Amino acid sequence: MTAAVEGPDFIALQVTDVPAAAAFFEKHLGLRPTPASPPGAVVFATRPIPFAVREPLPGTDLTGDSVPGLGVALWLRTDDADGLHARLVAAGVEVAGPVQESPFGPTFTFIGPEGYRLTVHGG
Repeated sequence: MTAAVEGPDFIALQVTDVPAAAAFFEKHLGLRPTPASPPGAVVFATRPIPFAVREPLPGTDLTGDSVPGLGVALWLRTDDADGLHARLVAAGVEVAGPVQESPFGPTFTFIGPEGYRLTVHGG
C-alpha cells in the first residue's frame, strides 16, 4: 500500500524573534496561544490547521536580504476582511493594497512579522 498525504496538518513561520511575532498575531489578528507549546515556539489555537511561530530550524538563515517565505502563499480566513483591513491600517501595519474581490471572497495582503506576506480572505 502506498502512503497517501491528506493535506497540510501544521503550519509554522520561522522567525528570529518569536515573542514579537507571537505578540503581532495576538494583537492584530486576535489569535490565541494554546496552553502548551514546544520550546522555541508559540502554537496558536487555530482551526482546522494549527499555526505557529518558531525559532529557525538549524541551517536556516533569516538574516539575509531575502524575503521570508518567498514563493509560498499563506492565506488566513476571516469573517470580516474589510474590518480586519481597516483595523490593520489603523494600527500602522503595512498593507499591500485595498480589499479586492476574488473567487475566494474579499482578499488583501499585509506584511506580517519579519517581512512575511500574508493574504487574508473572507469566507
